[in-house]
Amino acid sequence: MTYSIVARDPSTGELGVAVQSQSFNTGAAVPWAWPGVGAIATQSFTDRRYGWRGLERLAAGESPEHALAELRAADMEPELRQVGMLDAHGQIAQLTGTSCVPCAGDARGEHWAAQGNMLASERAWHEMGAAFEKTDGTLAQRLLAALDAAEATGGDWRGRGGAAILVVPATGEPWERVVDLRVEEGDGSLVELRRLTLRAEAYRAANRAEEGRADVGRAGGLPAQYVHWLEFLDAAAAGEIDEARRLLAEVTQVEPRWRDAARALARDPKLPALDDILAE
Repeated sequence: MTYSIVARDPSTGELGVAVQSQSFNTGAAVPWAWPGVGAIATQSFTDRRYGWRGLERLAAGESPEHALAELRAADMEPELRQVGMLDAHGQIAQLTGTSCVPCAGDARGEHWAAQGNMLASERAWHEMGAAFEKTDGTLAQRLLAALDAAEATGGDWRGRGGAAILVVPATGEPWERVVDLRVEEGDGSLVELRRLTLRAEAYRAANRAEEGRADVGRAGGLPAQYVHWLEFLDAAAAGEIDEARRLLAEVTQVEPRWRDAARALARDPKLPALDDILAE
């Protein structure tokens, strides 16, 4: 009893799922994704086999239509199910069983598929797609906009509860994640999910900085000391020795062990100036 969207970002190849429901712990059951393979939402008297088995079939080269048809044929109660399935090429398959609790339905567009059941309005799945298409930003941010749009139509008529977002990279191992967050329950679950997603994206920017690909501008919301550390890494990567020394002095004044962290990175070939920066 849920609304969800599965989507693909053609510019990055990322795949993702976002979901909201009155049901507790919905993020443990509905969203499934595998880098370079596909993304699936399985809901309405949820059968998780549509998630994992669906990804296995997509990974084996089956189309979403064929994979979903085979899974439905093996299901004893397919008319209770609702599924949205999208592969890494943007192909889509959906199922809204005739026994799903109304309002129930689905919609699709280029790179997205939205579905919902037990909702207050039949506009919900269409509004999700419209919001996804018109929103700029990362795939995660566009998925959150879609959830907000569904909630604005009335959402789940029982009320608000669990929410989750899952985004995976274009390529990688099955367990690799870009964003993987859940809020188990609460009237403010969408607000909290957005807060956590922005924080997750900030920390991802931080990790990229530590890999020599700083994006400090996207690290807003992190503790000031950590942002200064990212600025230090940015300056070090650019070979700006005096500026990097100044920034390192700032963070070590608060916590001297940041110098130990800098020494640990001194062997990184992307930060060749660190030895000079650390020299007394």
